[in-house]
Amino acid sequence: MPRYKLIMEYDGRDFVGWQRQDNGTAIQELVEDAIARFSGESATTIAAGRTDAGVHALGQVIHFDLARQWKPG
Repeated sequence: MPRYKLIMEYDGRDFVGWQRQDNGTAIQELVEDAIARFSGESATTIAAGRTDAGVHALGQVIHFDLARQWKPG
């Protein structure tokens, strides 16, 4: 199973932080939804750290696994 690494940068002002939460939109759910749209697979992202509500990120490292090998694009 291939593992993929992403280095993320985002403006977190309109989000509840990195991690999925019941009280609003998190960066994690947006990334996982985007992965599902392009790959057709459900993936869980693992972050090297997380941000709080309204906090921006520059160089946040995450990874996820997919069944299929994809070329970077």
